[in-house]
Amino acid sequence: MCGEANPQEKQPEELIREVPMASGPYFYISGSNGAGLVSIYCQSRGWQRIYDNRRQDYALKWCEIKCRETYYHFKEGEQLLYQIPNNSVLTSKTGLLSCLREQERVMKKISRTLKKEGTKLLKMEEFFPESFRLDLKEERNAFFELCKEEEMWICKPSCSNQGRGIFLLKNPEAVTTLQAKLYSSEGDLPRKRVPCGASHTRIVQRYIDQPLLLEGKKFDVRSYLLIACTAPYVLFFAQGYVRLTCGNYDATSDDLTVHLTNQYVQKKNSLYSQLKDETVWQMEHFNSYINEKFGKTNGLPQDWVFTVFTKRMQQIMLQCFLAAKHKLDRKLGYFDLIGCDFLIDENFKVWLLEMNANPALHTNCKVLRDIIPSIIYESLDLVLEIFTKCLKGQNVLPLKTLCRFVLLYNEDAADLGQKQPRKLSTRSCTGRYLRPHTDSTGHFRYSPAKAAGLSPGAQLLQKKECLAAYKRQSASCPNHTARATV
Repeated sequence: MCGEANPQEKQPEELIREVPMASGPYFYISGSNGAGLVSIYCQSRGWQRIYDNRRQDYALKWCEIKCRETYYHFKEGEQLLYQIPNNSVLTSKTGLLSCLREQERVMKKISRTLKKEGTKLLKMEEFFPESFRLDLKEERNAFFELCKEEEMWICKPSCSNQGRGIFLLKNPEAVTTLQAKLYSSEGDLPRKRVPCGASHTRIVQRYIDQPLLLEGKKFDVRSYLLIACTAPYVLFFAQGYVRLTCGNYDATSDDLTVHLTNQYVQKKNSLYSQLKDETVWQMEHFNSYINEKFGKTNGLPQDWVFTVFTKRMQQIMLQCFLAAKHKLDRKLGYFDLIGCDFLIDENFKVWLLEMNANPALHTNCKVLRDIIPSIIYESLDLVLEIFTKCLKGQNVLPLKTLCRFVLLYNEDAADLGQKQPRKLSTRSCTGRYLRPHTDSTGHFRYSPAKAAGLSPGAQLLQKKECLAAYKRQSASCPNHTARATV
């Protein structure tokens, strides 16, 4: 399955069959990505963690690795499950490319209708680098025919993550070498699609070799797309952070740490231990830097980052979702958090690099410790509130738990003039695994009584995390009062 964080094969506690003393609700977590924060959130609501992945009476299941059996036994309208089963239509390189191309073909056919309705969709060339699939013979040949000049391309596995398997094609000789390897190792690949995990399922993209630089370093921006509900679809945008390389950018360099910004790659740089905190910026820091260094000289409006750039990211995210919407599996209880990576070139054009399933939710530096907890907590707040409203047949809006996230799409409200899909009948959807101890307000809060089953150290950590998160939220969000009590 596609993803970004590095999942563990099996946790030791998963080998232990544990029956909690309390009556639930129960939650199950597999892997380490975001596990601590998700656990704190659930325990603060009085939920009990279970460690047997065969149990089917969970209220929430959060897994890094998708398992067919989990989806087979999933109880729609009664449980919450992290990751849409076929999110690869958005988060694999070939999946996203195929969806966007299909959308582009449809747009050309109905362009007059879209103009009459005032619907504005971007062309692929406006936000997505030119790309070719190497698993399709026709596209392979087209790419090899095109690459006759000194141009830079980047080759990526379709379903890999953390920079694994990525390499640059910096000249025709490198392209010729790739062509020879493809034909010698795989033979003449058929035109049909190849399974996501196949080694030769790759794309090549035109490399943006003139990126905007921050203090001489290449960077990209990680933002988040929360699919809080799939029946109906409800989507949100969340600001993330800026990722920078350790070393200064040099287009001619063969060092991947100069070209790829993710932390997994940057750790391979000898300077990483010294510069770790400098490789991640808050969006506020980024905005101030752009205002000061580029605002006047490039004729940018004040706070370009939080106005023009943010609006563009939201527009691109929504368009990508709409391109894949009809392909995604949807059941009440499915939700997903997708990491979206954007690059800005020296002309301030915004490019989507990729969309990642299971984005890294680690807190290994100061900026991430400030950002990631609130991303997880508000995501789960929104998922729970919307799920509960759907069960009760209530309108999704207004949302009590909406704080820093921005509503991108509410299927109940509008769908670009398209016919609304059949609504899910909730007669048999009881949400029974969520009912005990559920906070009716939907807000995440710390409760000493509910934490009584934790060790003293875990209780202290939980309290600190909860209070810190709520202080940050209450300071910036008028709708989100700090309800944590000690």
